[in-house]
Amino acid sequence: MAKLFRAVIMGPPGSGKGTISERIAQSFGLKHLSSGDFLRENIAANTEAGVLAKTYIERGLMVPDHVMTRLLLPRLEEMTRHSWLMDGFPCTLAQAKALNSTCDLDLVISLNIPYETLKDRLSDRWIHPASGRVYNMGFNPPRVQGRDDLSGEPLIQHDNDQPEALVARLRHYKDVAKPVIDLYKSKGILHTFSGTETDRIWPYINSLLSTKIPSRPETDTQQIPMP
Repeated sequence: MAKLFRAVIMGPPGSGKGTISERIAQSFGLKHLSSGDFLRENIAANTEAGVLAKTYIERGLMVPDHVMTRLLLPRLEEMTRHSWLMDGFPCTLAQAKALNSTCDLDLVISLNIPYETLKDRLSDRWIHPASGRVYNMGFNPPRVQGRDDLSGEPLIQHDNDQPEALVARLRHYKDVAKPVIDLYKSKGILHTFSGTETDRIWPYINSLLSTKIPSRPETDTQQIPMP
């Protein structure tokens, strides 16, 4: 049986992590794990960690490290027979150290996107709150303006996607992500990709992963039921 493969993708808001994660999952048979999805599932299910996370989110605060690790690490420990790509975790050095205690990563992808590109993407970004589905009026608009394609429910634009909030948001990401990036660089598993267009970055990521994941293990393509 082929060796299991575990990877993380990092990048600031609007960097295209979700889009690239989906392409990696489809091309290489990795399970795409999203910290945002796990948060929404736990909040919807009223789990103890989900209720706790919701109290922070409702106040516009970052969910603390101990809550995020409590949400995510048990799920990862269940996935001992699967290869996966994690999107949105770890965000901080404390989260990265907690993840290291659970598993050994094979690869970390860091997306380096210019500020002007991020600003343009986020100003056009609309979200379906219940599912987390993201639309971009420039290149991925909803079929009906202002409505989610699947549910027909209204889309919203986050206040922190507005230009005046974006500078602080990106500065915060840079400050918090730097020690995480430095940690993975010291381990020799960090690969950084820079550019302004996802379609131009993707071939380089695809080429790298083709050298790291020569085959697509059957066990990794099985669907994992969500709780």
